[in-house]
Amino acid sequence: MNANNIVDATTRSPARVDEVLDRFFSLSTTRAATLAPAYEALWKTLRSNTNGGKRFRPRMVMTAYEGLGGEDLAAAAHVGASFELLHTALIVHDDVIDRDFVRRGIPNVSGSYRDIAHTAGLSIPTAEHRGMSVAVIAGDLALTGAFRLMGLAETNSATRARLLNILDDAVFASAAGELIDVDFSLYSGVPSVEEIVDMERLKTAVYSFEAPLQAGAVLAGAPESVISALGKFGREIGIAYQIVDDLLGVFGDEHATGKTTIGDIREGKRTTLIAYASTRPEWSAISHLVGKSSLTPAEAQIVRTELEACGAKDFTERLAGEHADRAVAALADGNVPQRLVDELTPIVAAVLERVR
Repeated sequence: MNANNIVDATTRSPARVDEVLDRFFSLSTTRAATLAPAYEALWKTLRSNTNGGKRFRPRMVMTAYEGLGGEDLAAAAHVGASFELLHTALIVHDDVIDRDFVRRGIPNVSGSYRDIAHTAGLSIPTAEHRGMSVAVIAGDLALTGAFRLMGLAETNSATRARLLNILDDAVFASAAGELIDVDFSLYSGVPSVEEIVDMERLKTAVYSFEAPLQAGAVLAGAPESVISALGKFGREIGIAYQIVDDLLGVFGDEHATGKTTIGDIREGKRTTLIAYASTRPEWSAISHLVGKSSLTPAEAQIVRTELEACGAKDFTERLAGEHADRAVAALADGNVPQRLVDELTPIVAAVLERVR
């Protein structure tokens, strides 16, 4: 996900989160060095894959926490860092599932270790297997690190237990969403729009929006009505974000998003765009192109033209808007302090602005 627009819409600095992550990786790398040089190297690679992110999820934690009057920024930073490590774990494992060796234009964990193995003389298939094997280990380390950092947040035992439950629920939901997404990719049929939306909610919206916002609220000692409202806001705006992300994967500006507009079509990625289009008469003209591994730019343009002609693009934009409207309504219904509403509202606009 490209979170630039949303990062610009938030005012909370992730500097304290960076400090927590720096300490975590420094201590872990030093600890690993006492066991094996290769293990130390793995921790350094994992650290480099965590650095450079927009710290979007920690910003959600800090926005909710400070917006609700929280003052212990060190504790909030541990919670935010926990969600950043969770994000690292999930994308490292997701790259293994997708057999991707590059992220943001550079080798990911799998790619780095594949290249090392191939340079050492291993065949490409064997080198790729080693790369993915190491990535599984790296993702596991990031995942356990997420729980460790959450547990280190200085708060009372009841709050800590609830924070750990929120984190556990986020992992549980994301795993379900990932499994559903994998199943979608293995079968030739096209899921319904509702099935796609549910998958995206589970896989990404919960851990990226809903859980971080609720965690910040819980740490701040917010009333249940506010915690619930922020959860609904996060869920709805998270769905809207993913729907927009799917739109940008086909109709976006590659220079602005850093994402190709042919990859999703070539992959045959199941999105709300494709789900809606599959119910229209125009689908027969492009169904053989969606998922075609040798898809050309000219063929991709044919798909885009038909997606617009059948109304899929307009439908998907409206759907994103509907979920964004529900997010705004959730803030109004849950007694969320106006100070926090004023901080969250620009995020809604930023999500929708990405396709305008």
